[in-house]
Amino acid sequence: MTEPTPVSPQIDTSVAHSARVWNYWLGGKDHHPADQEAGDAYSSKYPNIVPFAGESRDFLRRTTNFLAKDAGIRQFIDLGAGLPTYNNTHAVAQRIAPDSRVVYVDHDPIVLLHVHALLTSTDEGDTAYVQTDMRDTDAILEGAAKTLDMTQPIALVINDVLGHIVEWDEARGLVRRLVSHLPSGSYLSLSHSTAADEEHQAVQDEYNASGAIPYMFREPSVAIELFEGTELVEPGFTSWPRWRPDANTGRLTDRAGWGGVARIT
Repeated sequence: MTEPTPVSPQIDTSVAHSARVWNYWLGGKDHHPADQEAGDAYSSKYPNIVPFAGESRDFLRRTTNFLAKDAGIRQFIDLGAGLPTYNNTHAVAQRIAPDSRVVYVDHDPIVLLHVHALLTSTDEGDTAYVQTDMRDTDAILEGAAKTLDMTQPIALVINDVLGHIVEWDEARGLVRRLVSHLPSGSYLSLSHSTAADEEHQAVQDEYNASGAIPYMFREPSVAIELFEGTELVEPGFTSWPRWRPDANTGRLTDRAGWGGVARIT
């Protein structure tokens, strides 16, 4: 286990934070009354946000299963890891391959306060944390190289965080830069939220205007451009629960978010 650089961030728990609100919707423990209030305000206007959060998390579980079991990947970079809840990337990968190594990347001091839950590992594997903005691709790659063999295949996991980058060209550019530095045989696993309907968009617009960290919905026809230059595996870029569903997938929706896994050649 690689220890993160210690910091003492000043966290204002009286103000809702998107990572803690998401943790609340997922049934986690790392949230405060302000986060619960914000989460309840959103879900009271749009109740489907709670199952949507679960569908996003389950997409991460199934894609990580595929990468570790079917694709034989043993190295992962999880970009924008967020607060730990259940089925964290290393937990899923190491259930299949105990020697898996996972590097989590996040700049948020709130995540760092709870990073001990992400830095558990099997004896055979390893986990590490790089505290940097996901736009800083040089720092990501330099930090990951302390734990991973950058000459061997790596899975780049970007699960539903690119909406926090408001400018589309900036979001697309950072994915392309990271992909270009990964060796052949690596994989990109990526998902992005979209508006399920007009009501969903309206509630999100209200949330974004509240002073919280904004999240920009993007249409699947736009988000698929993030896979440019890669080879999508079946079933391609599709809604979260329709990507290789299994017995634990649960309900199906078509519009809350889309994702896919692609091979980097």
